Amino acid sequence: MIEELLTGSREPGVHSWVADRREAARGATEAERAGWRVFWLDGAGVRDKRTLLARCAEEFALPSYFGHNWDALQDSLRDLSWTPANCGYLVVYDHWGELADADPATHRMLVDVFETAVDYWRRTPTPMAVLLLSPPESA
Repeated sequence: MIEELLTGSREPGVHSWVADRREAARGATEAERAGWRVFWLDGAGVRDKRTLLARCAEEFALPSYFGHNWDALQDSLRDLSWTPANCGYLVVYDHWGELADADPATHRMLVDVFETAVDYWRRTPTPMAVLLLSPPESA
């Protein structure tokens, strides 16, 4: 998946990605080497909007004036001037299922915010892609 994003054979967007965490970490490292700014958003233990926004503030190193609401997150993800990228932005959202199960409306809103950010960055030299990481099914 990441190789396809890096080579341009896959359009940046919000994508589901089935991969084990080791493979995902290798892909993230590959993206960093290629000049992408990688964010690993770990949703472990995130079950509500307040915790999610706090986790986002931490992972995206959002400025102190971040308002901890959806509009502020959307504005911040369309700015990112404090963390520039050479080639693009990659968000790997791990353990997203915890929030999706506990608070589906908040999860859906986050995906909408990601989609808006991806659309914004698509028109720039530094596109954004968001990968919803899911581990492979155990055999």
